[in-house]
Amino acid sequence: MSYVPVLDLRDDPADLARRLDDVCREVGFFQVVGHGVEEAGDRAWAAMRAFFDLPLADRMSVRSPSPDYPHGYSPVAGESLGRTLGADAPPDLKEVLNTGPVDPPPHEITDEDEWVVWSPNLWPAALPELEIAWSEYHRRMQRLANRIVQLFALALSLPETYFDSSVDRAACGLRGICYPARTTPPEPGQLRAGAHTDYGTLTLLRQDSVGGLEVTTREGEWVGVESIPGAFVVNIGDLLAGWTNDRWRSTVHRVTDPPPAADGRYERRFSMPFFHNANWDARVECLPTCLSPGERPKYPAVVAGPHLRAKFRRSVENVRVS
Repeated sequence: MSYVPVLDLRDDPADLARRLDDVCREVGFFQVVGHGVEEAGDRAWAAMRAFFDLPLADRMSVRSPSPDYPHGYSPVAGESLGRTLGADAPPDLKEVLNTGPVDPPPHEITDEDEWVVWSPNLWPAALPELEIAWSEYHRRMQRLANRIVQLFALALSLPETYFDSSVDRAACGLRGICYPARTTPPEPGQLRAGAHTDYGTLTLLRQDSVGGLEVTTREGEWVGVESIPGAFVVNIGDLLAGWTNDRWRSTVHRVTDPPPAADGRYERRFSMPFFHNANWDARVECLPTCLSPGERPKYPAVVAGPHLRAKFRRSVENVRVS
């Protein structure tokens, strides 16, 4: 049996909630089928792959204008996820396209830093279908993620709508990732994506069959995550770990190279994560159902938006980009 279990979202919600609590305590990762996003996902996936097949000049036309700008293209070695955990890690062997919300904010914004996460997306003129496919997919994924958050509430013995007011104005993100084919080995300590946890509430990931995604067990061992056609890999982010006082795991994970082919070539890999977040001003503190009598919260309360921005900044600070 795979270490990362597969859940069907068409199952009874009460049964799903019970299983989710067990999985989030022990693994922090699971896969979901029966989500209903297959066709929109295929269109977004095809558009994402087409973007990374564009000439470099077209990709660079939507390069992020500054390291602090959260959307746009970042070339290979433009990020080091290992640094978000405090490691002096080499740059990651990947190129990415980041987008944020595709609709205007549903609320008045007064915080300048919050305006940044609602910044305009950058779409390449050479691939107009990308904006169409990704906008549709973003809206579908946000609805799916909100549905899973409601199942999380049930799993934590809370009303189904408990988190709704904390995620109804969230700036969520969609990322396309290409791990280019290579014939050269990595630098010492260099990975396709360095070991890290995700920053927000949860992540839904579509991946191809090349492999390389690995998660840590409680014993500190690395285990590969199987690629299942049509499934999303889901993992808990730091905010939910804080809300649950570490009852649920924000699991460290990474992406490694597949074994090289006979000619020494490392195969190209693609993935497409959707990052679900809490509202910018959501206060994240230990839930009452996650404290035993006499137990104290492990972490001070944080405000979701500044927490996320600080993590993002650490991933791009002083990263060498050629």
